[in-house]
Amino acid sequence: MSEAGDQVQQGEFLNILKVRDDPRPLYFNKNDDESIDWKEGSDAAWAQEEGSCTKVLRKRIEPWLTSLFQSEHLSLLAGSGLTHAVHCLAQGKPAAGMNKLPLKIKSDEIDREAEKSAKLAGREKGNLEDQLRIANELLRGLDILGDDSAGSLRDELKDGMSEFAKSILESERGIVSADVEKRDQALNTLVTFLMSFASRTGVRDRLNIFTTNYDRLVEAGAELAGLHLLDRFLGNLMPIFRSSRLDLDMHYNPPGIRGEPRYLEGVARYTKLHGSVDWVQTGRDIRRIGLPLGADEVAPYLNVPGFQGVTENKLMIYPNAAKDQETANYPYVELFRDLASAVCRPNSTLVTYGYSFGDEHINRVIRDMLTIPSTHLVVISRDDSLGRIMKNYDDIGRSSQISLMIGPALADLSILTESFLPKASIDKTTSRMSELLKQRFDVQQGPVNQSSGKAQPDNLDFLE
Repeated sequence: MSEAGDQVQQGEFLNILKVRDDPRPLYFNKNDDESIDWKEGSDAAWAQEEGSCTKVLRKRIEPWLTSLFQSEHLSLLAGSGLTHAVHCLAQGKPAAGMNKLPLKIKSDEIDREAEKSAKLAGREKGNLEDQLRIANELLRGLDILGDDSAGSLRDELKDGMSEFAKSILESERGIVSADVEKRDQALNTLVTFLMSFASRTGVRDRLNIFTTNYDRLVEAGAELAGLHLLDRFLGNLMPIFRSSRLDLDMHYNPPGIRGEPRYLEGVARYTKLHGSVDWVQTGRDIRRIGLPLGADEVAPYLNVPGFQGVTENKLMIYPNAAKDQETANYPYVELFRDLASAVCRPNSTLVTYGYSFGDEHINRVIRDMLTIPSTHLVVISRDDSLGRIMKNYDDIGRSSQISLMIGPALADLSILTESFLPKASIDKTTSRMSELLKQRFDVQQGPVNQSSGKAQPDNLDFLE
């Protein structure tokens, strides 16, 4: 990592910015008096303007993001940072983390292999997902060998998945059960965040929302915003996952116009790359159950006809403890295919928020996307404590196609939505006003009337 990157990790410089034509990342701190403390060599020419930190940065960032958000194809990848940000607004602390399971059967062997697997994937330490994946592989081997410990390990994984599901629901419950004023502020900020991306006219390709989170925070925000989410699930009572999903969309018929349906605004395509706490495997099918946001536990909502034998270990949380070898990659292979097909095409912009670049499957797709010259990646993150973002930035080597907004002065959810993201609406009025003012300004620069000494308009078409 570069020297500046080391200084960011050590806390000397907390914020990293690279947008527009910046040739390299700029490092700075935001002082208590709202001034900017640039790292030596990072004070670009545009940063000499006087004013508060947010004011100076807004002039640089907001027009750039507004332009990128109008790309032909726009995608948002939300990581765990989004859940933590909303939870902090509601409760003043981060959401519950993913702690490792307290396994007893072959725990040393599982932990050792999980650490090795994590390092191969570019992570310093193994996490719960690494532990579950290795434990599932071991369970499969023990079943093949007919080892008596297979049953005990399966029971431990079942209990572990139950506790993991409860921790996810605990994070949801922390938001919805917060003080009313703080909860409303947090959810309104989430709505503004989502609509800044989703406010695209019907003539443009739909926004694609991808998330690695297991909670239903994005769904809750979309519901409050009136945003229609299109995913692979079809049905109303117990929606079922369909691999054969066509490019379904939503249209409406304008009054007085027959046979010319138009795209409905406020529609986005939604993909949960690692599954969800309310997805369960029932026989050969994957269904979404009616699990309330922030419920205490999953078990009571599985006690319904047709779900006999379905327990928490059937939850479709990646990697899942219930799948056999033949279904190990289902439905995740379909979901990752959706990611690749959405972002790996010309004139595409991908924005990541709260994603630490810890998933090599996703990183590989991003690297492939940037081989297309007209694509762009915008990385927004409150920190890079593990150094993975800057490492991937250096490894990819396509700096002109990457924008960086890292640090609390840039990526704090409240500051981001209030100052840097585009307006959360389809704002044709501002565009028309800008054109009108431009025309009037041009008019005032017309030839001077010799009798009056004033600028003479070339034409008055703008008054019509």
